[in-house]
Amino acid sequence: MKVLLLGGTGDARRLADVLAAEHDVVSSLAGRTGEARLPVGEVRQGGFGGVEGLTAWLVEHRIEAVVDATHPFAATMTAHAIAATSALNLPLLVLRRPGWHEQPGDIWHRTPDAATAAAVLPTLGQRVFLTIGRQGLAAFTDTGLWTLARCVDPPEPLPTWCELLLDRGPYELAGERELLQSRRIDVLVTKNSGGNMTAAKLTAARDLGIPVVLIERPPLPTGVATVETAAEVQAWLTR
Repeated sequence: MKVLLLGGTGDARRLADVLAAEHDVVSSLAGRTGEARLPVGEVRQGGFGGVEGLTAWLVEHRIEAVVDATHPFAATMTAHAIAATSALNLPLLVLRRPGWHEQPGDIWHRTPDAATAAAVLPTLGQRVFLTIGRQGLAAFTDTGLWTLARCVDPPEPLPTWCELLLDRGPYELAGERELLQSRRIDVLVTKNSGGNMTAAKLTAARDLGIPVVLIERPPLPTGVATVETAAEVQAWLTR
């Protein structure tokens, strides 16, 4: 089959490796992260131009199935994929790794979005560690709290209201614990992305008794087929 794989995540890169042996896979990257690690096979970078652009691209390239393995918070791309595949009656599958789950000792405050997370912060601490990427930082501009923001690439324009730390995972527990202690962090903010690559910060916060403000994932529309593993994607394509 000719498959469009909407990617940009580590899960998508690994899935491309698996699927390339049996299918003609085109991986699409948004192009927002500099020096992105490219998957095997054919790769396209950049946006499609909304639903209409994606629909036209799917027709032009004779795509037979679409697998959405974008970041769990890439709600706009997922919405466009749903609309375009529905219009063309193409099969669509969403690959989403499981989110993180609270463990004994965690002090979690779940919020539906960044604005709500920013509003609750002053009640929890004075020194904030933001680990939400560069998208959405603006919601935290006016908290009045000392803030350290970690991103893979620098935001544009560069923020003047926080200290910026440019770094790319995976992160080790010892390093995350040292960072929280050396910067005297007393509240951590993160998205519920799931996976092991950035989970060490949650363990470090648990060990140090630091509260975590967890921004929950945007919900998928009802009826969208969703799986959690590459093996399930393979089985779906075979069917």
